[in-house]
Amino acid sequence: MIIDTHCHLISDKYGDLDVLREESLALGVGHCVTQGTSTYDWEPQLALAARMPDFVSSSLAVHPSEVHAVSDEQLSYMMELCRKHPQAAIGETGLDYFWEAPEGWSEDAYRARQRDFLEQHFNLAQELGLNISLHTRDKVGLASFEDAFAIARNFPKVRPVFHCFIGDGAQAERIFSELDGLISFTGILTFNKSEHVQAVATWCPADRFMVETDSPFLSPAPHRGKVNIPGRTKFVVDKIAELRGVSPEEIAACTTANACRFFRLPSHLTH
Repeated sequence: MIIDTHCHLISDKYGDLDVLREESLALGVGHCVTQGTSTYDWEPQLALAARMPDFVSSSLAVHPSEVHAVSDEQLSYMMELCRKHPQAAIGETGLDYFWEAPEGWSEDAYRARQRDFLEQHFNLAQELGLNISLHTRDKVGLASFEDAFAIARNFPKVRPVFHCFIGDGAQAERIFSELDGLISFTGILTFNKSEHVQAVATWCPADRFMVETDSPFLSPAPHRGKVNIPGRTKFVVDKIAELRGVSPEEIAACTTANACRFFRLPSHLTH
């Protein structure tokens, strides 16, 4: 079985989620971790995880591109939800320096609020004994990665996964050796001109990576450009298996085991 470790099921791009579940199960994806991003999806995610506990686990946070739209009081409310309802992790959080600051915000103030929220997310993860799902994105350079890395180093009990990893081997090695962290591969791995990511997937230690869709985004080849679903994690697994010269079943087994450890998922999901 395959676990999609990062998706966004509370999306207006989806219709019947029962159909989505059946389509994903048919492709061999038996569980997924749906990631919270802002006020509009926290409670619907909790309701979905309660309705489909065998298929969905919840992870709540404020996405870095949403920090200007979430008040301090709303952030506190999200934290209370995490204390009251079991979570697989805290996420999706992180730093996004790709987009310009929203109207009314200076670049410095916007980035400072992202860093403040990220630190609060780490504090919450540490309090609850959870790990954390990180987003970093830059237009040029590695500023968001370096800033997130510096914050993560202050919380050695919280293991991060750098989701949708598109970095190089040196970045991956730092995540493993300095943060005891993991990386996660998406359908980008199947795209043309993704050789640098494929190179990392080829040598990455088997206990250090997971797989995801980031659905409804980043649908892998041969479905690129279409609305993605958790089931298409299968194509990421198949590509990694091809790169490493092993069977898809071997990649499914190791990434599922990694996901169960990282997200504290029930052990029966590994079977």
